[in-house]
Amino acid sequence: MSRNSNGGAPVPEGGWLDSEQQRAWLAYIRVQLRLTYEMNRQLQSDSELSLPDYDVLTALSVADRGLMPIKVLAAQIGWERSRVSHHVRRMAERDLVSCSLSTSDRRVTEVRLTQHGREVLEAAAVGHVELVRRLFFDGLPRELEGPLSQALESVYTNIIAQGTLPPPVDWRPHGVDDRR
Repeated sequence: MSRNSNGGAPVPEGGWLDSEQQRAWLAYIRVQLRLTYEMNRQLQSDSELSLPDYDVLTALSVADRGLMPIKVLAAQIGWERSRVSHHVRRMAERDLVSCSLSTSDRRVTEVRLTQHGREVLEAAAVGHVELVRRLFFDGLPRELEGPLSQALESVYTNIIAQGTLPPPVDWRPHGVDDRR
C-alpha cells in the first residue's frame, strides 16, 4: 500500500478498482452471498445437511474408494486443515463419514465416505441440483454459460497460483492436458 499524495489514507498499490471492476466484484459478492444462503437453507430444510457438509460429501464421493487424507480433502474444498478436522469429526458423529489413521502412514488421518453418507448425499443432490438450476442457470442466458465458465476458470487459476492454500491434488489449469 502507498499513501495518497496529500498524506491521507493508504491507497492499494495498483490503485482502486475501476468502475467496471467494482461493478463485477459487487455483482459477484451479491450472487455468492445470496446463493450460499439459499443453498444452505435448502439443504438444511430438505436433508438436514449444511452446505459445508455437502461440500465434504461431494468431494469424497468422487475420490478413489470415497477416501481422502484430511490434508488432501482440505486442499480439494479450499479449507484450512484444522477446519476440516473439526467439521469431519462432527460429521462422523452423524455417520456421514469415518475418520481413521492411514494404514500406510500412521501420521495421516484419512476421511472416508460411509454408506449412510453416500445415501444422504444422493438424496440431497436432487433438490440441490434443482435449486442450482432454478436460481443460477435459469437466470443465465445459454450463450453466456461458456464465457462465464472461462472467466471463472481463469480467476480460479489465478487464485491457485497466487493464493496461500495448496492446490488440490492433480490440479492443473482448465484446458491443460498432460496426458501423452
